Amino acid sequence: MFAYANTLPCSLAWEAFGEANGARSLAEMRVRIARYPRIRADDRSDFAIGCRILTQPFFLDEADWIDVPTSWSRNIVSFKTYTSQDAEGLRLWEAVQEHMRSYGQGSGFAEPRYGEPMLIRPRLGQGALRVVVKDSYSRRCAVTGERTLPALDAAHIRPYADGGEHEACNGLLLRRDIHSLFDAGYVTVTPDYRFEVSREPPNTRRI
Repeated sequence: MFAYANTLPCSLAWEAFGEANGARSLAEMRVRIARYPRIRADDRSDFAIGCRILTQPFFLDEADWIDVPTSWSRNIVSFKTYTSQDAEGLRLWEAVQEHMRSYGQGSGFAEPRYGEPMLIRPRLGQGALRVVVKDSYSRRCAVTGERTLPALDAAHIRPYADGGEHEACNGLLLRRDIHSLFDAGYVTVTPDYRFEVSREPPNTRRI
């Protein structure tokens, strides 16, 4: 499911998704990107790359791979889309649905509404949440304004273990030391967006 798209520093893409970027290390990922003409092999900067973030992926065994449509060409460099109104698009959709069911993925995605665009709200994973929250706060700490990416964390307002969701509205971008204090209950953010420090040592519950 498509969740989000933006241009990200390569370090942030690696921090958020690690090997899910398709490489075993940040160094290997940089080497692969440097094969493209716009990036020099000796470029040591935290250069930006275009990212398309997908959530809830599933993978088929090779024996179950779906045949490539005849209209697909390897030299396509821009977005190629298929719609369920077309025979090829409908075949792809039905094949995906069938495989999802056979792989124990429930009933698959919602049935398409023919001829009408359909907005689906994907469930964000931890990596996608980091990217979306950092972009929501313009990659600056909500408290201090710090903008050094390695020093910033996406924090859950309501902890995930307590039922909080991986959603942008449940996220704060905080400097890492403030994130630690927030999780430990030393500081909090009130419903009217005030940053407050605890008047007494925190106990095991969030203030």
